[in-house]
Amino acid sequence: MVLLTAPATYADLVAARTQMALSLGWHIVLACLGVGMPAITLIAQWRGHRTGDPAYRMLARRWARAMGVLFAVGAVSGTILSFEMGLLWPGLMGVYGQVIGLPFAMEGIAFFIEAIFLGIYLYAWDRLPPVKHMLTGIPVLVAGVASAFFVVTANAWMQQPTGFDVAHGKVVAVDPWAAMFNPSTPPQTTHMILAAFMVAGFGIAGVYAVGMLRGRTDRYHRLGFLVPFTVAAVVTPAQLVVGDWAARFVADHQPIKLAAMEGLFRTGRGVPLSVGGIAVNGELRGAIEIPYGLSLLAHGKPNAEVIGLDHVPPSDWPPVNIVHPAFDLMVGMGLALLLLSVWLGWTWWRRRDLPRSRWFLRAASLGGVAAVVALETGWTVTEVGRQPWVVYGILRTADAVNPAPGLVWGCVLVFVVYVVLTIATVYVLRRLSRDSPAPAAPQEHDVAGYPVA
Repeated sequence: MVLLTAPATYADLVAARTQMALSLGWHIVLACLGVGMPAITLIAQWRGHRTGDPAYRMLARRWARAMGVLFAVGAVSGTILSFEMGLLWPGLMGVYGQVIGLPFAMEGIAFFIEAIFLGIYLYAWDRLPPVKHMLTGIPVLVAGVASAFFVVTANAWMQQPTGFDVAHGKVVAVDPWAAMFNPSTPPQTTHMILAAFMVAGFGIAGVYAVGMLRGRTDRYHRLGFLVPFTVAAVVTPAQLVVGDWAARFVADHQPIKLAAMEGLFRTGRGVPLSVGGIAVNGELRGAIEIPYGLSLLAHGKPNAEVIGLDHVPPSDWPPVNIVHPAFDLMVGMGLALLLLSVWLGWTWWRRRDLPRSRWFLRAASLGGVAAVVALETGWTVTEVGRQPWVVYGILRTADAVNPAPGLVWGCVLVFVVYVVLTIATVYVLRRLSRDSPAPAAPQEHDVAGYPVA
């Protein structure tokens, strides 16, 4: 057990939570690109090999270089996070590290596999035959997905803690496998991995949509838009189904979180679905209500009972005015991206071409931003909706934070670090986008002379 000499001050608690929110919110975008970009790059490379089209090959080469940069930056932010878990939250890691240490260890193995094969993939581009070179990229994809899976299982455990008992104030009978494969793992890991492909696909496509709006309508830019956008568009309908699965799981296992998501203060039957609104004095005001909607969505019956915040003391309520708007925004962004995907799918089915309206490209150029907003608000719902618990129903966040003074200054320092990382990353990626095409590999002699606007 970890003995904390005195509780942390409120300012230090806020600083610790702010620092974790900043670090997680920043790192998770890079993590999503690390999961989704290898698949998109390999698709382009495979199409280039099958069709002989140099545009596909040029895209694959440039995306691979960007992958290398983002992986290096993600390694830095991931290292910061690993230190923060122990330094900021000794009450969590000191007591329950033996329970949730397994997925972190396995994530480390996946990280090293990804790093090794990414190095081979980048270095061997002009040193291996095309098929063998593509095969070296598959472990990068698999390890990236596995890494995301392992990390999210640890967070899923914080939502549904299993795999241990407590006897005389001590953690006993630890079963790390049961902890990792807790009830929340299937919906939460699936939801996150699909979100990663959406962020990567819509994000990359958005860059080329901007280029097309500026008149760069050559084949290179069209394929640069179509390949990642298609990946994201295919994933989006599945993500909405998985999101419904995850919401029903929350309704059954974390009803107070669902109440905060929907701004529901009183338990009732035939509960309407509330869209928008703000919580004031124990009630949601200004919301648009869809009759019986919440009962139907949560439990499949129009008159099903839905537990409200009145089921627990106010001290156990999550902050409704953060969780409820975040949930609405996440759902709204997801639906907007679905409509954008349907727009492309319908037009392609009819004409085998992109929509001719510039409004489509304008909307697509914002698709990456919308995907990131959905991602960040989704994690806000997941993490803030669990409050005031860091381990749901067992350990409060205030009891897990480091009681040492001065956490505010650590938060300021980390903020400065992320500002520098952001500026450096954007600078390098912009340089990569403006560089002349990379020298062709021997098996890709046609790429060197390919014109790119």
